[in-house]
Amino acid sequence: MKKIGITGQNGFVGSHLYNTLGLQPEKFERIDFKRDFFEDPEKLDAFVKQCDVIVHLAAMNRHPDAEIIFSNNIDLVKKLTESLERTESKAHVLFSSSSQEEKDNLYGKSKKEGREILADWAKKSGGKFTGMVIPNVFGPFGKPNYNSFVATFCYKLTHGENPVIDNDGEVKLIYVAELVQEIIAQIEVSETKEMYEIPHTSINKVSEVLAKLENYKKLYFDNGEIPELNSGFDLNLFNTFRCYFDVKNHYPVKFTQHTDPRGAFVEVIRLGIGGQCSFSTTVPGITRGNHFHTRKIERFAVIKGKALIQLRKIDSDEVLNFELDGNEPAYVDMPIWYTHNIKNIGEEELYTIFWINEPFNPEDSDTYFVEV
Repeated sequence: MKKIGITGQNGFVGSHLYNTLGLQPEKFERIDFKRDFFEDPEKLDAFVKQCDVIVHLAAMNRHPDAEIIFSNNIDLVKKLTESLERTESKAHVLFSSSSQEEKDNLYGKSKKEGREILADWAKKSGGKFTGMVIPNVFGPFGKPNYNSFVATFCYKLTHGENPVIDNDGEVKLIYVAELVQEIIAQIEVSETKEMYEIPHTSINKVSEVLAKLENYKKLYFDNGEIPELNSGFDLNLFNTFRCYFDVKNHYPVKFTQHTDPRGAFVEVIRLGIGGQCSFSTTVPGITRGNHFHTRKIERFAVIKGKALIQLRKIDSDEVLNFELDGNEPAYVDMPIWYTHNIKNIGEEELYTIFWINEPFNPEDSDTYFVEV
């Protein structure tokens, strides 16, 4: 088992890497890192001593003063290097550099120089080093106006604002989950690579990305329709978009119910993709679920009885509670990385329709059991 520490573990990429490593506790032990370790050499040394692998992600991406970005990022690398030297660590250090290395800006310069400092440490100490040059990263839970233009567009479209394109160029992108798998692969290979260019997985014009997101807003955010998703990039972009909702206030979404003397008709889901639709009855007091997905799109629709649906982002303590009643049919969609359940809180059987975008495959279920 490898003991892995992540500087910047609460950041965009760091939190995804930390959470994904947690899915394989038999292979990886996560050594927790806190931001203040950089300000306390004893705490930093204690952290470094425990680690077989250190993934250095902590960095400043944006600031009005580029000199502050440069000095901050170099300072973090130097503090880590000094700790590695003090502790005589032989850890495998992976460093996140950027495709901006060769551009004429201080952020790119700080990344290149930081990579070179750590590479020198590895040569002198006999440690292992992987300098990862990473393309533009997008995915759920990135900060708008900081991590990615995709995050900015998603946030604005789901919060009543209009995105603006500053430069409609082609951008090489990688989805954060794809990047995490690349990092884990490098951890497992455990070889020195002073400069490893992680390949992008798609190239898109900024305007093309915005057009897709605007379509998701129109179909899904405004009308609850699952759009047609023709590629892995489309699925990843859609799952990213879904995570910028104000989940607490968006759900439950009430269905349009058509009634006549025969009874009632409710359209549960309209979609441009297939998937699997299921029906369940649940007796009073019983809870189903308590699991999360990392890629699947799922909808719970209550059509009879009373239900409590609970959601919790897996690195958060906040539980979101939604009470649904079949007398006013409604649904809740499950964002990825949110563990969720449904409980019959009424006195009669609960009738629920479940839809998920891919049929269940026991060999690749993408279902991880965690209590809400």
